[in-house]
Amino acid sequence: MEPISELLAIRRQKLEALRAAGVNPFGGRFETDGKIGEVRAAFAEGGPVRAAGRITAHRDMGKSQFLDLSDLTGRMQIFLHAKELGEEAFGIFQQLDLGDWIGVEGEYFTTKMGEPTIRVKSLTVLSKALRPLPDKWHGVQHAETKYRQRYLDLIANEKSRETFLKRIAIVREIRRFLEERAFVEVETPMMQAVAGGAAAQPFQTHHNALGMDLFLRIAPELYLKRLLVAGFPKVFELNRNFRNEGISRRHNPEFTMLEAYWAFADFEQMAELVEEMVCHLAETVCGGLQIEHKDAEGQVGKTINLSRPWKRTRYADLIRSVVPDWYELTSEQRRARCGALHLDISHCVADFEVTQHVFEKLIEEKTIDPLFVTHCPKELVPLARQNAEDDSVVDVYELVINGQEISPGYSELNDPDVQRARLEQQSGGETQKVDEDFLNALEYGMPPAGGIGIGIDRLVMMLTGAESIRDVILFPHMRKKE
Repeated sequence: MEPISELLAIRRQKLEALRAAGVNPFGGRFETDGKIGEVRAAFAEGGPVRAAGRITAHRDMGKSQFLDLSDLTGRMQIFLHAKELGEEAFGIFQQLDLGDWIGVEGEYFTTKMGEPTIRVKSLTVLSKALRPLPDKWHGVQHAETKYRQRYLDLIANEKSRETFLKRIAIVREIRRFLEERAFVEVETPMMQAVAGGAAAQPFQTHHNALGMDLFLRIAPELYLKRLLVAGFPKVFELNRNFRNEGISRRHNPEFTMLEAYWAFADFEQMAELVEEMVCHLAETVCGGLQIEHKDAEGQVGKTINLSRPWKRTRYADLIRSVVPDWYELTSEQRRARCGALHLDISHCVADFEVTQHVFEKLIEEKTIDPLFVTHCPKELVPLARQNAEDDSVVDVYELVINGQEISPGYSELNDPDVQRARLEQQSGGETQKVDEDFLNALEYGMPPAGGIGIGIDRLVMMLTGAESIRDVILFPHMRKKE
């Protein structure tokens, strides 16, 4: 194989040869009959056709040349013959390489092998690729390249293309699903004076003209609830959130969330909404309710069963299912029991956090099929309504699928005095972290409501079988190259 420097030099030489022949190697407008997939689907023997795409395969048979033109929608074989194309045009063709973009005009025909093909009558160079494409058979295998140069990954790897096309379809269907149920899509600020709506470390910036610090939002919740106060009965936002925290296969500092609020509803209605939505997405976009997750060799490692109805279990009952006497133990006994269970617990964490660690390690991470975990401790969810029968818990669910939380849902807290107390407790007494305008809005009266959040990246991971969040984000954040 020729060194990369030699390949680059050869392509540069071909670029100059095209220019010397009076051809613009980076052409402009070219009218087509549609995307490659549409052109292939419209095949009509002998009919005229115009198509454009990237050259992704070349079979040289002397005077006869077979190539594949491709885009995200598929591939179409084209056929060129020196005699039919003409000496000048064939000479231009000889300066082309895999990766170049071309436009062709010709007619449909079927080869002896039964392959739908375009017989090219004229050819237009649209963009000369000055670097070679990844190897046809192996594609982009190195994870570093795959994520840093996603465009190469999408060119070479059909699985990656399918994943991101599914992501696009999932987001489109979410919008359609909610709009059909009278939810309206809104936009709220991405730069906020107070980073509220979640407990997370924000990114901070400074606005020179206003002379004030601002934060990239960690959640849109408090602004969406202002709209409930304003009288909007059903709102949702597909939003980008930013959290200045760790990176892992489940976390990216910039991520996409759906949040939706429904006046006069509660967490149980929101659970029904989410269950219906996710099943709709699975059937519409992914072909069914059985979602296969495959290993690196392509073998099915596990299958997620989304068939309804989904299981619902109280948080405390789940804890008792793994440690039956947990709630009879003292704080010190619980920490000792964690040691016996090989769970690493810091001595600095609060008692409810110890219980949550048991939940995460022994229940959440082992749950594959959908599970609504309901009635969580109030300390975990400061923005949710307290349960009327047990004031130690709040009316919430946490939807767990494939070992991770996919969606929380609340009966929203609308008592401004209780909300103030909760937020002040969460802020650790730092009043500058409390959104006074939000609390002021609540004093004008927010109707009772149900609310949900869905991590779109994690949802797409679950529905497409991806095991890393980087596989479902087009351009994930990476550490700077040394």
